[in-house]
Amino acid sequence: MKKVMLKTTLSLAVAMASSQLFASGFALNEQSVSGMGTGFAGRSSSADDASTVFGNPAGMARLEGQQVTGGVAVIDASTDIKDVSGRSRGTNKGDMVPFTAVPFGFYTNKLNDQWAVGFGVYAPFGLITDYESKYQGRGFGSKSEVQVITFQPTVSYAFNDRVSVGFGPTFNRIAGTLESELTLNPAVPDTRIKIKGDDTAIGFNAGVLVQATDTTRVGLTYHSKVKYKLEGHTEVNAPAITSGTLANGRYDASLKIDTPESWDLSVTQDMNDAWKLYAGATWTRWSRLKDITVNNKGVTTAGGGLAPTLVGTIKEEQNWHDTWAYAVGTSYQLTKQVVLRTGLTFDQSPTNNTDRSPRIPTGDRTIFSVGLGYAVMDNMTIDLAYSYLKEEEVSVNRSNQLASYNAKYKNSANGFGLGMTYKF
Repeated sequence: MKKVMLKTTLSLAVAMASSQLFASGFALNEQSVSGMGTGFAGRSSSADDASTVFGNPAGMARLEGQQVTGGVAVIDASTDIKDVSGRSRGTNKGDMVPFTAVPFGFYTNKLNDQWAVGFGVYAPFGLITDYESKYQGRGFGSKSEVQVITFQPTVSYAFNDRVSVGFGPTFNRIAGTLESELTLNPAVPDTRIKIKGDDTAIGFNAGVLVQATDTTRVGLTYHSKVKYKLEGHTEVNAPAITSGTLANGRYDASLKIDTPESWDLSVTQDMNDAWKLYAGATWTRWSRLKDITVNNKGVTTAGGGLAPTLVGTIKEEQNWHDTWAYAVGTSYQLTKQVVLRTGLTFDQSPTNNTDRSPRIPTGDRTIFSVGLGYAVMDNMTIDLAYSYLKEEEVSVNRSNQLASYNAKYKNSANGFGLGMTYKF
């Protein structure tokens, strides 16, 4: 019975729908519109604007003067749910990801030939899914919303005109809400479980950028893991007729979770004065997420005869695996004002066929991107980007003592980015 309540726990870091996101797991890539245009193929080596604070902090040494880069990426996702079966009844519309915006902002200042400083505010992880009220798989998750906001002060140092390094601590705030609907008695309304929690934790980003030849630049970036201990509460809203099993109540809850570290390696190759090629690979250590253990305090039989079993200490196996993402891209300086970009990305999913659920219906994905940069004036550039994401079809098979749900998910998404860089 413990697994019945797992999807009502504080497992915020794994409760996501892949169709919302442009990176594996619940990571977000939406920190740069110029990078979005090339499929993020040269994220660690391009250093085209102030978004290099995230992409590779060593790149700040390549930027002249002061620069500000800001923008927003919006995601329009859709999901086709088919071949549904299970003991539960309900609908399967698949429209569970609302139109979502992901903003960001960065600043860099080159102090002299060697030192540069900067900072960034961005979202490295996030999700929002909201199934319809009568969704058939609601016992395994009806609504999830998680936001991670990161502030990163950064410094870089250039040893010479070939090699630079960069480092920045990250101050990360996570907050989320998670809801499920449990059918304890088919003849009465469902029992609603609502979880809220938050925490603040510290990590770091570091990178090195090498001008290997006059036309070849190589970058390597490390994003550290971040250890969270979310503190919050669990609210149970149950109809009176089922209160003997599980009654209304509010319990303190806690969850320890690590967001994974990643390595990002990329190469930028100048073919001529106008044409550049990019290639990149990102490894993410999702295997840290082996299971989720949630502790709810103060749970007694006063909250229903099965409350200690359902809402006490809960553990579910996840067994995620490490992933690779590969990207290739190109840019072409069409005119003095206009640069064109395109890219192709292949991104592995960390989930497995055994543990996949409606909260993580993710498969391997392919992403095609195009972009455009327009220099409105000498010191201001507008960037536009579009990405189309398509995932492989995956199966979801969940069951417990109260419900079962089996379905096939096929996710896709359109992403749009608008950004601006201003140079002082």
